[in-house]
Amino acid sequence: MPESPQIRDPYFYMDLALEQARTAGDDVPVGAVIVHNGSVIGVGVNERERALDPSGHAEIVALRNAAKVLNNWRMTGAQIYVTLEPCPMCAEALIQARIAQIYFGAYDPRGGACGSAFNLFVEGRPFPMPEVIGGIKEAECKELLTDFFRHRGEQHNK
Repeated sequence: MPESPQIRDPYFYMDLALEQARTAGDDVPVGAVIVHNGSVIGVGVNERERALDPSGHAEIVALRNAAKVLNNWRMTGAQIYVTLEPCPMCAEALIQARIAQIYFGAYDPRGGACGSAFNLFVEGRPFPMPEVIGGIKEAECKELLTDFFRHRGEQHNK
């Protein structure tokens, strides 16, 4: 009988999401990793600038990659680990994809849709609502974003 995949703690997968975020180049450094049955099935990094795609958020990219691996748009039982609280577009896509748990790092008080600025995860919706856990490696995720915007501001002031 084959061994079942090893399930790791959220910090392990958030480290993988942070690795993705660090590859963002000129884009806002957000990374995402989707895990199903203990295996990584999709990764994503913001690629709005690189792909000239307004929907090129890390979560959407990871969902597209995971759907190809699963050969299915439904990701029942999967988890996503993302370095920044999902925006409304991404939060709704995660709901539609039937993601079971959302783990995120930094809170986004201006655009986060997991309770910071908005909350799309309310009772009475027609789809199963994922469990949402925020603040995983929050300081490290926030620092990556703060450094990016500080550096970008310095470049614009030259």
